Amino acid sequence: MQAGSNFNYTDLVDHNNLYGAIVIALVLVAVGLALSKLMHFLVREIIAHDKSERIDQIAISFLSHLSVFFIWIFLLSFYAHIIPALHKLSTVLLTGVGLASVIIGFAAQSTLGNLVAGISLVLYKPFRRGDILQVMAPQDNQYETGRVEDITLGFTILKTDDGRQIIISNGTMAQQTFIKLNQTAKK
Repeated sequence: MQAGSNFNYTDLVDHNNLYGAIVIALVLVAVGLALSKLMHFLVREIIAHDKSERIDQIAISFLSHLSVFFIWIFLLSFYAHIIPALHKLSTVLLTGVGLASVIIGFAAQSTLGNLVAGISLVLYKPFRRGDILQVMAPQDNQYETGRVEDITLGFTILKTDDGRQIIISNGTMAQQTFIKLNQTAKK
């Protein structure tokens, strides 16, 4: 920079100007990425070192994804709170988010229901990875049998003996009666 410039290096940490806001945003993004990687690393370590299967791997994986989501929400909220130029914007956004959440809540009732049902299935553990379940299939009201492969945020995935995947929404899994044909196989 030239000697007559108005730029001062203390501006890089001052949240009241554009340079400081950009530096703070970059730092928060770096912190978010580091926390996300740390969370995924911890989950891999917990799963890798659990030989007794005391800890449900699906539950740990599910909760790690949920915690990463909340980390980013917290960092975004923190950023909007510490940057003075965003105070009014954050108030307007908060009002808009409130209204949007009501609209989205009505529009996405089944999706949100699947998310809540997924949390319920992970916490109450009516079945685990490796269990063989018999569920009612929508075609011809016949039962299908499959081994539990995974529980995602929205779906439970079963694999049949002939290699097909049965993908059932968590809301349906939480509401329907299924038959558990075995206990979880020990690995």
